Amino acid sequence: MSKLEIRFAGSGGQGLILSGRLLFQAVVLDGKRAAQSQSYEPTSRGGFCNSDLVVADREVDYPLVTAIDYLIALDQIGVAPSAAMMAPGALVLTDARLVPEPPEGDITLHQLPFTDEAIALGSHRAANVVALGTLVGLSGICDRQAVGEAVREGTPKAFLDLNLEALRRGFEMADELDQGEPDGKVVRL
Repeated sequence: MSKLEIRFAGSGGQGLILSGRLLFQAVVLDGKRAAQSQSYEPTSRGGFCNSDLVVADREVDYPLVTAIDYLIALDQIGVAPSAAMMAPGALVLTDARLVPEPPEGDITLHQLPFTDEAIALGSHRAANVVALGTLVGLSGICDRQAVGEAVREGTPKAFLDLNLEALRRGFEMADELDQGEPDGKVVRL
């Protein structure tokens, strides 16, 4: 890996900025360099929101995404602003419920039930962490232990148990897609 560009996109209130911060912390714990940025419309809920990361083995020379390698879209509003920036062959994970029209093109697309899985765990608010776990499980951007530590350190106490369960479910979803941990390691969070 020389450089990877990652975007969490959707609407305000979905925890996208938290997901970006957690992944940032995880890749740093894993010994990589990263830059994290975010933007959101002035409305507190419902407007376009994104959290971007640039991850590299060495110093990040430009902190903003220009060619997205990994996209998580949790709401349809996040698709259009991101579609033009997709790198060829990008991995795109979308919420099957909230993104009825996913991006098209030279991408690998997985439409997954992030919101439904979060609801089954007890709160739709954990969909962002289910998606984060799935991304880490599929991509290997960082060690699963590192993202577990980041979730433990960066989650408010009231949501810690829920977010740890959501992360585990995301790892399971990645493994179910048969692209997760090739050696079947058990990850304890």
